[in-house]
Amino acid sequence: MELSIECTLNKISRDFDQSLYPLSQLLEKQQSFAKGVREPERQAALFAQAAAELTTQEAPGWEFIAARFRMLQFKTELQPVLKALGICRFSDKLRYLAKEGLYGQYILENYTPEELDTSFGFIEESRDELLTYSSLDLLLKRYVIQDHGHQPLETVQEMFLGIALHLAMQETDRRLEWVRGFYDMLSTLKVTMATPTLSNARKPYHQLSSCFIDTVPDSLTGIYQSIGNFAQVSKFGGGMGLYFGKVRASGSDIRGFSGAAGGVLRWIKLANDTAVAVDQLGMRQGAVAVYLDAWHRDLPEFLMLRTNNGDDRMKAHDVFPAVCYPDYFWKMARENIGGDWYLMCPHEILKARGYALEDSFGEEWEKRYLECVQDPAIEKRVIPIKDLIRLIIKSAAETGTPFAFNRDTVNRMNPNGHQGIIYCSNLCTEIAQNTSAMEQISQTVQTADGETVVITAVRPGDFVVCNLASLCLGQIDVNDVKELHDVTRLAVRALDNVIDLNFFPLPYAKLTSHAYRPVGLGISGYHHMLAKQGIAWESEAHLAFADRVLEEINYAAIRSSCEFAAEKGCYPYFEGSDWRTGAYFIKRGYASGRWAALREDVAARGMRNGYLLAVAPTSSTSVIAGTTAGIDPVLQRFYLEEKKDGLFPRVAPDLSMSTFWLYKNAHYIDQTWSLRACAVRQRHIDQAQSMNLYITNDYTFRRILDLYLMAWELGVKTVYYIRSRSLEVEECEVCSS
Repeated sequence: MELSIECTLNKISRDFDQSLYPLSQLLEKQQSFAKGVREPERQAALFAQAAAELTTQEAPGWEFIAARFRMLQFKTELQPVLKALGICRFSDKLRYLAKEGLYGQYILENYTPEELDTSFGFIEESRDELLTYSSLDLLLKRYVIQDHGHQPLETVQEMFLGIALHLAMQETDRRLEWVRGFYDMLSTLKVTMATPTLSNARKPYHQLSSCFIDTVPDSLTGIYQSIGNFAQVSKFGGGMGLYFGKVRASGSDIRGFSGAAGGVLRWIKLANDTAVAVDQLGMRQGAVAVYLDAWHRDLPEFLMLRTNNGDDRMKAHDVFPAVCYPDYFWKMARENIGGDWYLMCPHEILKARGYALEDSFGEEWEKRYLECVQDPAIEKRVIPIKDLIRLIIKSAAETGTPFAFNRDTVNRMNPNGHQGIIYCSNLCTEIAQNTSAMEQISQTVQTADGETVVITAVRPGDFVVCNLASLCLGQIDVNDVKELHDVTRLAVRALDNVIDLNFFPLPYAKLTSHAYRPVGLGISGYHHMLAKQGIAWESEAHLAFADRVLEEINYAAIRSSCEFAAEKGCYPYFEGSDWRTGAYFIKRGYASGRWAALREDVAARGMRNGYLLAVAPTSSTSVIAGTTAGIDPVLQRFYLEEKKDGLFPRVAPDLSMSTFWLYKNAHYIDQTWSLRACAVRQRHIDQAQSMNLYITNDYTFRRILDLYLMAWELGVKTVYYIRSRSLEVEECEVCSS
């Protein structure tokens, strides 16, 4: 393909309607700031800038024209670099990158030069034209491989191919067919893998997982081990969810000395400082969500962690607090708003009653909670539930947090409840998997080869790992059931392969990942999909369409995992699971027809993956795919974002006269429709969804409470941010999928 401005202009004149996108307008704007510029790459950059600034909501195609020139600039700069290095073939480039420590040697060890060159033939350069200016800029700056001087050496299509080569590396049958399938799903933007997978697949340190979850034990050794685990996860680019519900409250006893415990806040501040100190690959600081139960005695102080008023020594502004709510809390909030709520210490409950309250859920939890309330041996902190809810809503309106985790709903629908309990979620509230604390059993001193070593024995517990990808519904023909099933099958296969190909920052993570083989296939481009279908967000048609599409995705994912189990084996904890007994299907009303047949197949052949679907926020990967983020409505149809290197258009995808009014601003949408849609989708999602609520300044205390109550009543498992129009909350890039 010839690289020149003239060729690019000629192709644009053929591909774009000249009545809407006249080249004369582009040339005039480019020439206004191109005086004296002759270098082809600089001219291309100025054409890109000119096209970006011409982008409007009436003429959104200019952002694709800007991308063409940005790609021309990049390739014009890359050619002489490759020539100077003597790189002519794809396999030559991989050998050079591997020698420089930029590419995984394992790719070269597992593929022959002939296979690599054959794979290179899969590349479709024309797919570069699917990228917007913003998506291309993001890929070139953050995702393609760069040398040590920050010169990109990998094209976008080579990046997609390299990821596909990694994901198919251990396939034994029809391996190059899997490479092609993975490449096609990625390069056509129908599937995005999570940010760690896009960034790290094909590289020497291939940590491919997005988020991790750990249960913090109630011991000094255990707490520091959990903080150390978080540091290791953060070092390799992962985000963390930490459950602090087992840690004793402030004023509790230590070894019988009353009032000695400092409570959870001092340990959360330690997690906060670790997040700041151990950054994620030098790109951004670490990210951690901290979870606490609604009945924990330190809850009021916990709710003020990120607020701007109060004692700054009690603040932790860099963590993301989340509260785990039992059904009984919401029942009280709904039926007895004037009643009292009792906050207690988990350590005192265990000592007085012999059980850990947090280890139960549902009716059993409620029975035990009421027993604890009546037990005089357990110190209570009594607070009117109305005052507690006011603290929660005040924090949510001011900071966007705490996130909400409806623990009874989550655990009732847990397909692996036979193996444990789900205490909390992850950084972005979409993961719902069994968690349990590690326990140090012993330390022994041994001598080996003349050296004295200390060996610590640890019972690992369930240290959750989430591997994420998203189906880009705005880029898939969701009315074509075969296409939807085929893409889902490829994505499930790729995610299952991630489990075996991953570099785990901790051995505990590897053990849990291989025990449950969990994956988190989600969706993005949800509002994009609705707009393309001509469906308004606030409509019954929305709910019916979402129900149909998500059911197809779930069916295809389960069918695929069952098929892969027959080929490769079940996950080790399959026996006794809801998958095995059929309870998974009964709980969701999948009773007849193809579902009954699938239920029989799953019982007979098994499941490859213990957890399958989870919807992440996809803040950055949706930009790459040129679609809307996750399951969120758009914030604006169009705006120009000013960055240090120019203006970047942000346009609702496929914006046109027919879709314009369907892209209603998130803050103007009746949030009850978003909750109803979330509930419809939740039936088909075994884990959870990163679902935000959007409020304006006229929302009252009662109105926000009603949204929380509605979420719980409808069976919504988690609520992510409360996004106020006056509040800028931080985007999660760790879990972007």
